Amino acid sequence: MKVYEALNWASYFLKKNERDENAGELLLRHHMKLDRAQLFSRMQEMMPMDTQSSFVFNVHKHAAGIPVQYLMGKEEFYGRSFFVSEEVLIPRPETEELVVGLLDRVKRHFADATEKLSVVDVGTGSGAIAVTLALENKNLNVMATDIAGESLEVAKDNAEALGADVEFLQGDLLLPFIEQGIKVDIVVSNPPYIPEKEYEGLSVVVKDFEPYRALVGGVSGLEFYERFMVELPQVLKDRAIVAFEVGMGQGEAVKNLLLETFPDARAEVVLDINGKDRMVFAELG
Repeated sequence: MKVYEALNWASYFLKKNERDENAGELLLRHHMKLDRAQLFSRMQEMMPMDTQSSFVFNVHKHAAGIPVQYLMGKEEFYGRSFFVSEEVLIPRPETEELVVGLLDRVKRHFADATEKLSVVDVGTGSGAIAVTLALENKNLNVMATDIAGESLEVAKDNAEALGADVEFLQGDLLLPFIEQGIKVDIVVSNPPYIPEKEYEGLSVVVKDFEPYRALVGGVSGLEFYERFMVELPQVLKDRAIVAFEVGMGQGEAVKNLLLETFPDARAEVVLDINGKDRMVFAELG
């Protein structure tokens, strides 16, 4: 099979199975270890048989629902490649926007800071947020928590591979800091926010393969934000920033929770590139 024949077959096969046909190109580039330009320059070449076999096998696995990122073992986030496995949520473009918004607010809100700022990424998963913050702003002392040790192992591997200085702690939300009496300047989180009743309606690619614990936020989808409102006052300094990713339609509810907890805060709902309420920021002090 020539390279172009493999690509055409994969695109047709995935489309017929109601999957994104572009995944065929991603898998082909992954198996041939080529970037896009290299792939298109070698379209008339014959594929090695072992490469062809593993490529066809993974195309069938993706057609069955396994996310292409898990098949490749990686996903791009903020211009960097992160390891992913079925123990972590696949990093998404919307979360890149959360990081951009937080970095901008850190520069503005702490413009006169003379010492390093402490930031906690809660429910870190792959470590995408924590690692990116550490690499993008050297004035941040980054810590990250997750309740699952399996997720933390993936996050640690990403921090090591990308050369990011991040301290990882296993625990439920902010409890590791409450128990040690630690106060921080910034809390950021992309917590589980899908309501239980919406879970069954998710795409098979998400529902059957990404971890339930990273997706569902109780009956209302707001369970973790409500828990944060109890814990945040115990760990935030007087001058602080809170940054949340939220589900579509949850922005105002989460903003109101923050204002009930911190009446003097400046809180705002920010839309993502698709015009959906996706981020909520609160600045204290």
